[in-house]
Amino acid sequence: MDLEEVNRLVRSDMMAVNGVIQEQLRSGVPTIPAMGAYLINAGGKRLRPIVLLLAARMGGERGPRPIPLAAVVEFIHTATLLHDDVVDGSELRRNNATANQLWGNAAAVLVGDFLYARSFEMMVRDGDMRILATMAEATSVIAQGEVAQLENANDPHLGSGAYFAVIEAKTAKLFEAAARIGAIVNGLDTANETALMRYGSLLGMAFQLVDDALDYSTCAEKMGKNRGDDLADGKATLPYIHAMECATAAERAVLREALRGNPPAVFDPVWDIIARTGSIDYTLRVASDKAEQAIACLAGFPGSPEKEALAFLAAFSVERDF
Repeated sequence: MDLEEVNRLVRSDMMAVNGVIQEQLRSGVPTIPAMGAYLINAGGKRLRPIVLLLAARMGGERGPRPIPLAAVVEFIHTATLLHDDVVDGSELRRNNATANQLWGNAAAVLVGDFLYARSFEMMVRDGDMRILATMAEATSVIAQGEVAQLENANDPHLGSGAYFAVIEAKTAKLFEAAARIGAIVNGLDTANETALMRYGSLLGMAFQLVDDALDYSTCAEKMGKNRGDDLADGKATLPYIHAMECATAAERAVLREALRGNPPAVFDPVWDIIARTGSIDYTLRVASDKAEQAIACLAGFPGSPEKEALAFLAAFSVERDF
């Protein structure tokens, strides 16, 4: 299977999801549909709603119920991006100006709040308290991960344990929630629901690890961002943490200065240190291990195109360069 086959498998569902998104962005306040349309049309892999749809369809569920729930997951994800870009002062995402650059920080935060609120309205209409509880917990955990990342900013001594706690909360939790909602809609038993939740969490961690590795590579531009954005924002991600562990005393001094908010010119020696310590390759190996564990979580499910697609997405998460 390849990415095009996955897209074909979910194409009709994703067209329906896009229709729900457009409908739910309607508002008498012009900024909301304008910013919403800008964000949705900016592209993106839509992996989280795709995971939900595949998990929901894997056992044979073919009804319309997963469609608005997939839109909910995309709304929650989009809201977190809006808030992230304001906190980070980001100017570029997916090769486009960020919403906060175009509409201002206040509008970006408030539209993000609208997306959260609209998401919970949609879940109330679905009426399943387990789904509502899943997303309530997920949004709480994500927010805590964001605050933890903010507290960790500019700390060159951050350890890998604290880093993994942040990405598990900030990124992996929403993947986990998407997979769990698919399992709930599918009516799966507890063991299979747990397996899909674990799959989603591991997939999310692998995805974030690769993002963090690509941030230090020349591939960053393919992702629609500037190389070294994480370093400029004072984020000690795994490539940085590994380099700090393997670098010489002089190199560690360079890395510390770079993370503490010095001018971008100071970053130039960092690329050499990251390369010499093999920190990008190390991060990608960790990501690959997470992806393999994710695929193993699917072993108990019978063969189906949806299962094959979920396994492919885990492999794709570490093979991509964008």
